[in-house]
Amino acid sequence: MNIDEVTIKVRESGPYLVRGQVTLTDADGNLYTVEGPNIALCRCGGSQTKPFCDGSHKTNGFAASERAIVVAENVAFESESA
Repeated sequence: MNIDEVTIKVRESGPYLVRGQVTLTDADGNLYTVEGPNIALCRCGGSQTKPFCDGSHKTNGFAASERAIVVAENVAFESESA
C-alpha cells in the first residue's frame, strides 16, 4: 500500500477498518487525532467510544453481511466478490 493511499474495508458483522492517514471530523466540526496507521469505526451503534469501535459488536448481536454494489450502465448489481 502506498503511504498516501487510504483504504476502507467493511468487516463482516464488524467495524469499518480504515487503513492510511486520515483526518476524522465529527458533526460539529471537531477534529479527532488518530494515532497509528489503522482505525476501526463502529457500525453496530453499541460502542462506548463512538465513532471508534470498542468491540461491542461481538456481544450485542450485531449482524451485517451487505456487499458493495457494482454499478454498470445505471443498473446496480450485487458484487460477486467483496
